[in-house]
Amino acid sequence: MSSCCQPSRGEPAAPESTPVRAAAARRDPVTEWVSIPSGAFRMGGDDSDAFAADGEGPVRSVEVSAYRIAAVTVTNQQFGAFVSATEYVTDAERFGWSFVFADFIHPVARDAVIDARVPGASWWRGVRGARWSAPFGPGSGIEDRPDHPVVHVSWNDALAYATWSGTRLPTEAEWERAARGGLDSARFPWGDELMPHGRFMANIWRGSFPEHNTAADGFVGTAPVRSFPPNGFGLYECSGNVWEWTADRWSADWHATDSPATRHDPVGPSVGTDHVLRGGSHLCHDSYCNRYRVAGRTHNAPNSSTGHTGFRVASPATR
Repeated sequence: MSSCCQPSRGEPAAPESTPVRAAAARRDPVTEWVSIPSGAFRMGGDDSDAFAADGEGPVRSVEVSAYRIAAVTVTNQQFGAFVSATEYVTDAERFGWSFVFADFIHPVARDAVIDARVPGASWWRGVRGARWSAPFGPGSGIEDRPDHPVVHVSWNDALAYATWSGTRLPTEAEWERAARGGLDSARFPWGDELMPHGRFMANIWRGSFPEHNTAADGFVGTAPVRSFPPNGFGLYECSGNVWEWTADRWSADWHATDSPATRHDPVGPSVGTDHVLRGGSHLCHDSYCNRYRVAGRTHNAPNSSTGHTGFRVASPATR
């Protein structure tokens, strides 16, 4: 796939990885769990902004069992604890590069840009040395960003973190049920208006994409978790900030076997098969990619990583 949403690495597999030592210093990494009760909800979207090719619609009733989901996405600090405990090496590190938004590349990293432009989305660059701990390439770091969402993590990386922490990735249905915050068919986690009473509710692109971001909402890139109000269930930043990996394999046809309407259990590793991402990111703008709506969805290969993709974890209702 080539788009502003998810540039794909387009390579079959990363070099051989070291297995995650799941028992190594395992601990519950979630500081705030949100309990979601069992029940049915209306999933998907079919309004005028919906991307039909993405399989957003039709709106359908989906039932999920009770579960818990993290109030926020996994942060740099939390992912760092995982790496320290397991010596895990991410896909971006194994490949040696990852996708960075062109305007964010660190000055030191200008010579590290490789020929990996995305057709039709020239704002993406492949940058050698870009990884979770150097999100803008060589010369950058996360020392002053411990509470920002971890980025440059692939689906494989997110699954490894979940394995270590004794959690799992949410299914797509679980993610949307939680993101809706108890509202029925609302466009956003807080309702139908993007800025109710003129209030900024999400970290998205403000201005003219991709030339100018006014940062009117306070942020040019990612924002620290809990920067915007929570939804009705208590989840933060379900719209904008970073795309979030889910357990489900991608299908634009919700009738398919692995679709969110018919499969709610976490799926296993699937090398070469795209997985679903939800929530949009700080690079989304209504002129190009308004997938920060709660029904918006996209996908990417399990080994791909970018500077605007992270994840949150889930668990059974009782552990």
